[in-house]
Amino acid sequence: MSDLTANAARELVERSPVLVEVGELFAAAGHRLHLVGGSVRDALLGRLDDDLDLTTDARPEQVMALVDGWADATWDVGIAFGTVGALKSGQRLEITTYRSESYDRTSRKPDVVYGDSLEEDLVRRDFAMNAMALQLPDWTAPDAFVDLYGGMDDLAARVIRTPGRPEDSFDDDPLRMLRAARFAAQLGFDVAPEVVAAMTDRAARIEIVSAERVRGELEKLLLGAHPRSGLTLLVDTGLAEHVLPELPALRLEIDEHQQHKDVYEHTLQVLERAIALEDRLDPPGPDLVLRLAALLHDIGKPATRRFEDGKVTFHHHEVKGAHLARRRLKALTFGKDVHEPVFLLTEMHLRFHGYGQPGTTPWTDAAVRRYVHDAGDQLTRLHLLTRSDCTTRNQRRAQRLSSAYDDLERRIAVLAEQEELRSIRPDLNGNEIMEILGLPPGRDVGRAYQHLLELRMEHGPMLREEAVAALRAWAAEHLT
Repeated sequence: MSDLTANAARELVERSPVLVEVGELFAAAGHRLHLVGGSVRDALLGRLDDDLDLTTDARPEQVMALVDGWADATWDVGIAFGTVGALKSGQRLEITTYRSESYDRTSRKPDVVYGDSLEEDLVRRDFAMNAMALQLPDWTAPDAFVDLYGGMDDLAARVIRTPGRPEDSFDDDPLRMLRAARFAAQLGFDVAPEVVAAMTDRAARIEIVSAERVRGELEKLLLGAHPRSGLTLLVDTGLAEHVLPELPALRLEIDEHQQHKDVYEHTLQVLERAIALEDRLDPPGPDLVLRLAALLHDIGKPATRRFEDGKVTFHHHEVKGAHLARRRLKALTFGKDVHEPVFLLTEMHLRFHGYGQPGTTPWTDAAVRRYVHDAGDQLTRLHLLTRSDCTTRNQRRAQRLSSAYDDLERRIAVLAEQEELRSIRPDLNGNEIMEILGLPPGRDVGRAYQHLLELRMEHGPMLREEAVAALRAWAAEHLT
């Protein structure tokens, strides 16, 4: 064992003494146990985690019997695939029986075949850097560290390769093609040319993988430190055509300002700029909704592209794009807490354009109130998306746009001190409207409420007597 692997193993075991405990538990029962996969890789990269992956020659029912009573909690949701979960001292363990799995050409679920050796288990793993193992409990033994496929060399070279032929690996599980892009985004590694070639050749195979599994990989990719690398790989290999076709569709679309070679490149720039601004969020850090909105904000352009007077236009692409974004995210099984904010941000990302620019009508306080009201709890993300969408190389124009948005944020802050901008409501609530007008619950109450809301937007807060007078005037004109 090299000094590097010995030091990494020591740090891992010192941080996770549960590893020695569980190793002794299995050894006493006559079974082999190894820490494996991402846990070993991350330990060598100095990225220790509380989730630990282990592999054993014990069958799932034997694993369950061993950890039952020792672990603080156990679960068997993955037992059909040979995996038993356990929680011990705050650490999650996933213990999987040696196995080999492959997909039928028309199946979305792997056929699990148990193996009898560690070597057989490691060769079926996705990438060489994930095919290293550490023997437990005797992790200090000379042969405790197992690296049959050059995983250590790959970590040193920052390259992603498969243990065997990539074609065989991707035939076993096509999701591994997305995992290659995900690891490129998370680790900043390059993908080996033969792996890229196999991904390109087998891109259509991703169709047999469930949307839920695809979503999981895309989410991890987008939240990685280098999402541009992963997304570029998906587009270049053709995988994006099957999982996120709206992205490669942007490659042929020149934007209306002729500022970038295409909207695809502009989109990647917006994503990178949005990521650079994430420290302004509360809490700061990688934000899935903001990154998805940055990625999808212009996907309505291909459908709205027109040539008018020698120029390319994309009128109302934000509206079209919002609906496309919602549809794609639903198809990928993202929840409402993701697709609805992305819909709103995409729909509103152009609202600011023209603010404070020469020849445009200045925004009234009412327009500022509507902007804040319509953005709702997505206002901060909208600020960041709108700022990120300015990717012009013209420094004077960029400064002008930035100053204009600074001014809008200042005006929002001033109004926010005077009014509850983020939760603007009419000066009279529904019960008060019914009482004043003698109305039962129904459509007319809603119409009256909306009228008072519009007045609130237009003029700001009113005194109660003013609101009552405005309500009665509206009722006299609209209710008979």
